Amino acid sequence: MPTSLRTVPAVLAGILLLAACGSESAAPVGDWRVRAETLCPSDFAQYGSLPSQYGSLQPVTGSSDGSRTSGTPTPLPLPSADAAAESDVKVTALYAWGSDSGCESDFSADFEVTNSGTEKATYTVTLGFVSSSGTIAGHVERTVVSVGPGRTVKGTAGFGQSVGDAPDISNVKVERVRSVPADEASSASGPCPASGLHVYADEGDAAMGLRVLGLHLVNCGTRPYELNGYPELEILDEDHDSVDSVRILHGTDRISTGIGGTGSPQRVVLRPGEAAQASLAWRNTTQFGEPVNAPYLRVRAKQGARPVMVVPELDLGTTGKLGVGPWERDETYRDPTAAATPRP
Repeated sequence: MPTSLRTVPAVLAGILLLAACGSESAAPVGDWRVRAETLCPSDFAQYGSLPSQYGSLQPVTGSSDGSRTSGTPTPLPLPSADAAAESDVKVTALYAWGSDSGCESDFSADFEVTNSGTEKATYTVTLGFVSSSGTIAGHVERTVVSVGPGRTVKGTAGFGQSVGDAPDISNVKVERVRSVPADEASSASGPCPASGLHVYADEGDAAMGLRVLGLHLVNCGTRPYELNGYPELEILDEDHDSVDSVRILHGTDRISTGIGGTGSPQRVVLRPGEAAQASLAWRNTTQFGEPVNAPYLRVRAKQGARPVMVVPELDLGTTGKLGVGPWERDETYRDPTAAATPRP
């Protein structure tokens, strides 16, 4: 896969390394205490999937064949202050990891996330590793969870070539920053939220200006959960302000046909471990007027449900319409917890 297309999914990038003692942990579980030294990003599996052991955070001292490795990177100069930093995030260091370091990553970048808001937030940061020719060699996405107001969290992102030689990297840019209130952060797995529901959006599909995306709901609680209607949606811009210029339509048929989400609402009762899904559809057509680009969507499974904020990056053009289908049982979902539980 070309490195320009390699972006780590947010749901797999929920853990970050600490770069200094005393910083707030970005990890979703536990209380990790590590030394104030540069850490090898090989504590992550390739491309950001979670490590098998949460506590494996010490610098690498040996390789799989038993030989000694340095675990020491070469600092690279950042050409200038990270002017692309989006207010709360900045890159602080760039490193090259030699073949004798034992690291899966060829390069790594340290960055800081500072919550300048008034409530605890979860951040998703996309970094672009820039080659010596000035082009983006690849993207790495990291999620920093539950950063308190006024707190700064230090994280590390690794970048490596899966096949062949890695390009020379000369800079790292903060390409995009998204933040959601920590108590509204979406999740596809992991600890079950207090609501008893995992709610999240998939990566969607795009073709010829048509966008189709799925909302997913998993009953991870202990009681049945009933749905009978449409998700309640609120579109939010980059400043988390409500976008009132877009009509939310029940059904996707006025957006396009043959994409699902056009039936009438039906009563769906989800037992623990079962799931439902609903389709979103829109077009990014631009004609007269100001295009609407809204990163965030606040989702309530039904009236009165606790809100969850997803980040579908709605590029709605000037169409002024977003179609949403009714909740339907997801017959393809398989509860990984149930699969891992041995039968008596």
